[in-house]
Amino acid sequence: MDEPGFLMLASPDNPTAQMTVVSPVADSWDPHTSQSTLAVEVEDVDAAYTAAERRGYQVVYPLTTEPWGIRRFFVQAPDGSVINVHSHV
Repeated sequence: MDEPGFLMLASPDNPTAQMTVVSPVADSWDPHTSQSTLAVEVEDVDAAYTAAERRGYQVVYPLTTEPWGIRRFFVQAPDGSVINVHSHV
């Protein structure tokens, strides 16, 4: 997938293994994506969100269903990096 400020590369042998490169240009369509340094897709994002809250992780973007079919939230790691945890709707 190639969008302004956003490039996603997927393995041809394992399409669920993906890498996304984001630049500040992405802010024009999604100001939140460029805040994250890592994205992790999980099977059940609602369960992951509940677990993150229960463990006291710092949620810096609330659980949200985005118009483009992703349900996600962001947590901040101890080193300050932001992790985008998501599932496809």
